[in-house]
Amino acid sequence: MSRGYQVQKRTIPSAGREIKALLLRPAEPVPGRRPPGILWIHGGGYVTGMAGMVYMSRALPLVKKYGAVVLSPEYRLAGEAPYPAALEDCYAALVWLRDHAGELGIAPNQIMVGGESAGGGLTAAVCMLARDRGEVRVAFQMPLYPMMDDRDTESSRDNHGFVWNTRRNHMGWRAYLGELWGGEDVPVYAAPARQTDCRDLPPAYTFVGTGEPFYRETLDYIAALRRAGVEAEADIYPTAVHAFDMLLPFRRISREAAARFEQRYQYAAARYFAEQPR
Repeated sequence: MSRGYQVQKRTIPSAGREIKALLLRPAEPVPGRRPPGILWIHGGGYVTGMAGMVYMSRALPLVKKYGAVVLSPEYRLAGEAPYPAALEDCYAALVWLRDHAGELGIAPNQIMVGGESAGGGLTAAVCMLARDRGEVRVAFQMPLYPMMDDRDTESSRDNHGFVWNTRRNHMGWRAYLGELWGGEDVPVYAAPARQTDCRDLPPAYTFVGTGEPFYRETLDYIAALRRAGVEAEADIYPTAVHAFDMLLPFRRISREAAARFEQRYQYAAARYFAEQPR
């Protein structure tokens, strides 16, 4: 059942400046409990996109149907500033969400992070940074078809997809990494697929299409989490259309993906908690 929602504009301090963000809240809070607070990070290959993409994302039903509170930051794109600018902004938004848990009425032990495409890559990077800094504990991560490997994989190499392909992937990574592009010293926070230690990262759920560029890196990330003892699951759909659930929401597999995503969110909201450091 849809509860409706309200939108507020917020500003968040980040790296000596302020970024804008959209805060989505249910029109009427769910009675009896404080809902999760979700940092949702938009996609766009690190070079385009905006916070307003949250309205067509998987995050919106979590507000309307399940009473979650969602924060969507307007992080700096690569054309304005390359890595680590976007990560700094998204991490600052995560800290802001934790610090304002009381004001927002969210459960401080159920702060989650999610996003699609480049936002999925930033989701993984934010979770890694949060683990390593020890300042915020993330209860659950939802990196949907994430852009997280700057190196060609078997699915991103020679990919000719209409929405996203090898050429656009190289363009996005080149812009985001700047002088780091093409080197071997790319930090794991820039390209999370390079991470070799996935211990103590949050449980994860994702989905991806079989023919899209990020198929391989998505499944590799889930496998790495599992090897590290982290609960992680991926659903796979027969499509080559990147972000098919957002761009083709009327298709049967898109409806299936949306329904399955919401089921996994409900599972996580009932079972995954992470107390914040004192």
